[in-house]
Amino acid sequence: MLYVMIGTDAPDSLDTRLSVRAAHLARLQALQDAGRLLVAGPCPSIDSPDPGPAGFSGSIVIAEFDSLEAAERWFNDDVYVTKGVFSHISVKPFKKVLPT
Repeated sequence: MLYVMIGTDAPDSLDTRLSVRAAHLARLQALQDAGRLLVAGPCPSIDSPDPGPAGFSGSIVIAEFDSLEAAERWFNDDVYVTKGVFSHISVKPFKKVLPT
């Protein structure tokens, strides 16, 4: 089943986000290589694809896992969680309707 994972950035976490980004992307790449990643990306804090020092308000990942517990475990092990980039996370089942 698909699960949506939402992380909300902690205040002043941009430097940490940038310093651990390569490890975060490597984990996402592994999901993509396994054919389990639907979409992933950050939410800019301002209306710009490159927010510069304004940074990001959070990130969204939608991927396939065997269970809610497996999705939660995967997200909790991400460096954005373990290094404090995210102040809050949420993992929920997701049903894709469109595009077909």
